[in-house]
Amino acid sequence: MMDAMSITKAVVLAVVEGATEFIPVSSTGHQLLVGHFIGFQSPNNTFEVLIQLGAILAILAVYFRRLLGVATALPSDPKARRFVLGILIAFLPAAIIGGIFSKAIKYYLFNPWIVCATLVAGGLVLLVIDDMDLEVKKTDVYDFTVPMDLKIGIFQCLAMIPGVSRSGATIVGAMLMGADKRSATEFSFYLAMPTMAGAFAKDLLDNYKNLSRDDAGLIVIGFVVAFLSALFVVRTVLDYVSRHGFWLFAWWRIIVGSLGFAGLIILG
Repeated sequence: MMDAMSITKAVVLAVVEGATEFIPVSSTGHQLLVGHFIGFQSPNNTFEVLIQLGAILAILAVYFRRLLGVATALPSDPKARRFVLGILIAFLPAAIIGGIFSKAIKYYLFNPWIVCATLVAGGLVLLVIDDMDLEVKKTDVYDFTVPMDLKIGIFQCLAMIPGVSRSGATIVGAMLMGADKRSATEFSFYLAMPTMAGAFAKDLLDNYKNLSRDDAGLIVIGFVVAFLSALFVVRTVLDYVSRHGFWLFAWWRIIVGSLGFAGLIILG
């Protein structure tokens, strides 16, 4: 039977997942740190991966009309076909590397010390990128070129190291390729859908036999909470980034990573 404490921990982690999935602070890194300090464990970290489906559905809910417009335009609009092709090409590097090395990545890299280090390092990178006077060549995700999409997809692979941040890696990659902050963030949203869906399917296939009925119940609760939490973030983050940039997220990463180091040293 699921006890109240387990449910509470699952809700806390799901709120963290939804709130951090689409901003450049690393949802996986935050979940691993929070889970470590509150004593939450799931088989092979499956809970943390599977509840991402709730965050995916939040993106689908917010972007439903746009996605429907792209789908209906595919037969007649070359621009729509190029956009979908670009998203799929950007997804491929992570699909290939994740499919081959996902178990090794979890085994060797999913630990709080690595998370703290990458949180701090990623925060410093964001501060540098936010302060750079990068040339803006693209302000619309539908105008990204296929080579640009592929390069962004390669940047996304860095996020397989927990704490790097999938959204952070893709946003930085897109900006270095000439995108402005808003379009870089929006492209990260779109790319999240196949990437997270693929991670969900792979993890479920690998671990469904290890999940108990209680594990499944906690995942369902986490899924719903992550959806609600992510829904709020997706509706607000684009406007925030356009106006204020990434400095808040950068300092958040540095502070959380530093506090995480302190907690690991003091509490273990």
